[in-house]
Amino acid sequence: MLQLTIQIAVNGLTFGLIYILMALGFTLIFGIMRVVNFAHGEFYMVGAIGILLLFGTLGFNYYLSIVFAVLCVGLLGVIVERVLLRGFVGRELNSMIMALAVAITLQALAAILFGPQEQSVARPVTGVLQVAGVFIPRDRIVVGVIALAVLIAFYLFLRYARYGLAMRAVAQDPAAAALQGIRPGFIYSLAFGVGSLLAGLAGALMAPVYTISPFMGDVPMMMAFIVVILGGLGSIPGAVVGGLLLGFVESLFSTFFGSTIATMIAFGMVVLILLFKPSGLMGRAQ
Repeated sequence: MLQLTIQIAVNGLTFGLIYILMALGFTLIFGIMRVVNFAHGEFYMVGAIGILLLFGTLGFNYYLSIVFAVLCVGLLGVIVERVLLRGFVGRELNSMIMALAVAITLQALAAILFGPQEQSVARPVTGVLQVAGVFIPRDRIVVGVIALAVLIAFYLFLRYARYGLAMRAVAQDPAAAALQGIRPGFIYSLAFGVGSLLAGLAGALMAPVYTISPFMGDVPMMMAFIVVILGGLGSIPGAVVGGLLLGFVESLFSTFFGSTIATMIAFGMVVLILLFKPSGLMGRAQ
């Protein structure tokens, strides 16, 4: 029983960290820009395809491939925000429709350039680590360590860095922030770029674990949306709590009842939250 509990906890933590990366990017963009970025899953997909191209096809070092891939995804996010979404800041319905158009376009481009079929890359880290009788794949450990390190860096950035503080100021009151010399337009681009980068990192980390396809971002986007509803749309701490909660719930129920039941439970949690606390566990009432 102890071994099973440890296995569930390890899987839940791994899933939870990836969900947090996805949800943080989504909720960061919404919290600052009030843009519902339904193309977020496609930035996850682009990050994974970056690993397929750089690591799988060109043979670059895996960790350098992650860096290059996520930087390219962040730059793509900045371009999308400047060209397509800047005019929809604060207009949630309009931004959602534009983001859906971006998502469909990115999926189609990926299918044209790389083919619609599922592909895979070799795992950069192989073998297992035995802890208390539990066998943990080493690649899952690498995913968890990198994700945790990035989350800590993101927290420190928001709390202490100049531009992190500027993001928080713009999220609270763009007009007042502008009076203090902060350029909201620049912060919008930075926020969208960082949010896209986090989604791309999640995709890059999971590329060797799962198969890669132009449509692989649909499920992570759904999970990220569940997380932000659970934690509270626009709440950074809520995204962390919601991600861990969803990760452990999915690990527990998929172990005993299968992935279908786990997904049903996840949506059941969303229904209960919307019924009894629409603002989410840590969100603010609008």
